Amino acid sequence: MLSLFVFQMIFLLFLIYNQLIKKTMSEYTLAAFVEKTQQNEREHDYFELEKPQMLEINLNNQFVWTKNGSMVGYVGNIKFEREGMLSGGLGNLLKKTLTGEGAKLMKASGTGRLYVADSGKKVQILKLEGESICVNGNDILAHDQTIKNEITMLKSIAGMMSGGLFQVRLTGNGHVAISTHGDPLTLLVKPGEPVFTDPNATVAWSGNLKPELKTNVSFKSLLGRGSGEEFQMMFQGEGWVLIQPYEEVYFQQK
Repeated sequence: MLSLFVFQMIFLLFLIYNQLIKKTMSEYTLAAFVEKTQQNEREHDYFELEKPQMLEINLNNQFVWTKNGSMVGYVGNIKFEREGMLSGGLGNLLKKTLTGEGAKLMKASGTGRLYVADSGKKVQILKLEGESICVNGNDILAHDQTIKNEITMLKSIAGMMSGGLFQVRLTGNGHVAISTHGDPLTLLVKPGEPVFTDPNATVAWSGNLKPELKTNVSFKSLLGRGSGEEFQMMFQGEGWVLIQPYEEVYFQQK
């Protein structure tokens, strides 16, 4: 009786082991890889996360603005056109010239599925409902055609040195996608409780806030590259600020 029980247990263990071996082998086949990584055909929202680091935009005879160079793939009939130097008016032209951001956005129009990404950064989707937000110009991945964008600048040499010179104010009704290095953190700004951030780690903030540059700059530090320890953005009032766990150095990017 005992020997029969032992035999049954050994046979059961053999079956389990055999299934585990088959499962392990099948997990790494080409067919299994394609099935695991293929696009999701069930969901077709206008802006949706295909992967944490990849945005899918479903166009239906419309257009969106995307970060120049962010297109990684598309399906359908989609055309791409660089943003014109005069888009946004002469005021924006001057600011684009000063900031070197004259061809930052790309217009994607047509019908199909568009996939965009930015150096493996995580994608955050926001839907504006008549609100305004300010976003660091380098962190805008895409925005709806109904969203108005306006370049704003911190009028300070400290802002230029710290990398915080160029931001974009986004206003209206529609979708916005921004990118962050890692998981972002939202800091709440309350009356009488100002929030200070490193310009290179600051991604976005509520549109009603107007940051100021706080500096602790000596002549010696002027000779080197400014950092968050020497330059800080100060936010006062009531709103929020989004920061990322990474200091992005814009002037050193190609």
